[in-house]
Amino acid sequence: MRFISTRGEESVTGAQAIVKGIASDGGLFVPETFPAVSGTELEEMLGMDYPERAAFVLHKYLDDYDKDELLAALKKAYSQFDEGDAAPLVRVENGMYMLELFHGPTCAFKDMALTVLPYLLRKGCDLCGIKEDILVLVATSGDTGKAALEGFKDAPGIKVMVFYPDDGVSKMQKLQMCTQDGDNVNVVAVKGNFDDCQTGVKKIFGSSECAAKLREKGYLLSSANSINFGRLAPQIAYYFSAYCDLVTSDQIKMGDKVDFTVPTGNFGNILAAYYAKKMGLPVGKLVCASNKNNVLTDFWERGVYDSKRNFYKTMSPSMDILVSSNLERLIFELSGRNAALTKERMAALSASGKYSIRAEELKQYRAEFYAGYANESDTVDCMYEFFESYGYPMDTHTGVAMCVAQRYEEMLSKETNAEVHPMVVVSTASPYKFPQDVLYALTGNDVKDSFKGIKRINLLTAMKVPEQLKAIRYKPIRFKESATPAKMFDEVLKFIG
Repeated sequence: MRFISTRGEESVTGAQAIVKGIASDGGLFVPETFPAVSGTELEEMLGMDYPERAAFVLHKYLDDYDKDELLAALKKAYSQFDEGDAAPLVRVENGMYMLELFHGPTCAFKDMALTVLPYLLRKGCDLCGIKEDILVLVATSGDTGKAALEGFKDAPGIKVMVFYPDDGVSKMQKLQMCTQDGDNVNVVAVKGNFDDCQTGVKKIFGSSECAAKLREKGYLLSSANSINFGRLAPQIAYYFSAYCDLVTSDQIKMGDKVDFTVPTGNFGNILAAYYAKKMGLPVGKLVCASNKNNVLTDFWERGVYDSKRNFYKTMSPSMDILVSSNLERLIFELSGRNAALTKERMAALSASGKYSIRAEELKQYRAEFYAGYANESDTVDCMYEFFESYGYPMDTHTGVAMCVAQRYEEMLSKETNAEVHPMVVVSTASPYKFPQDVLYALTGNDVKDSFKGIKRINLLTAMKVPEQLKAIRYKPIRFKESATPAKMFDEVLKFIG
């Protein structure tokens, strides 16, 4: 399969798309066509384990990779997850389910892709005949950074550098990154918010001068953010797997539609669900849940994307984003794959911070998606009430998603002849990654120390504490550097020497 840029000036193989990360014209790579999964193939997936399902879905896109080798890499990646189940589906009540994606090495959904991406990238270099070392640059709002650091730790021929917003991630997320092991990793705090980090990384990718300086030192750039199709593709698989689990557990019949609610910041996770639907998965509505930084909700309501607004630091920091990079891929699809128009809109976003879509595109968007948001108090109330009702503790991002999912279902209950489907809420992180905020939501008590918070949540819920989070308490802080957005590339050069 070939991959094309959303801005129209490039066509590459799957391996090339993964190695490059971003197109030369600044666009994002998308599949030339969406591969179909037939009803017969979906039936066949019922009997597969998770790595087999993931390999089946990924190979539909990455047909230049050897299928058996891809399966072996996925089995190795997902063997790192708790109890050998990478994406368990938990039934909460009739018609409501939680897709738990936090059982990997860093306790967040980013592990679903970033345990696999090192193989995809290294093998992609081999397929492309690339001999240079790879420098992976990452902008993170909290979870991607740690997952990338852990996934690429000590990988041969690869260095990984993570930029995170100073004072814009949780204490536990910061500790996870700044205590990271590995001789090929580096972490730098950026004085600004996530959008500053993301813009800085994109500028480096788009600079021929930066590329030339890196080539002089023997490095090529790649990305571990969801702008890289190699990050996005493994996420498509867990939507198929969740559907298969609903069928095999007799919760639905094959062919029944299912809705998904996804806590959304950079739009990659929910875009993966949209791609699964385009491939033929029986998906009903995709519910896009935002926190107080509700730029995506406003876009759904008005058809105007306006990033020039107040930025809020919230208890769900991985969603504190005003420029959702992956929305470009959806805009490309809604426009009828009009690359020139997509390029024009992204130029307007860069220049003025906003762009708009046409009425017919907005109608398409609303047919596929519903968007809502939850403020801080709504999220706390939802987390508390859900725990009181079901004994199920959620992290803050999942709390946002559950609040929006419940509102969506309440709205449907008031409509005559509304289509109601089972709802799967995507749970993206362990509650123990945000212990102070989770403890406050469940008990009203504040603690300053993250590890005291973990202990008290454990006493309250009896939920097992991940060993990898316990261990952080005694690890030394390795990375203390900070930089302004203008000095990010200087830090890159300092790192590679």
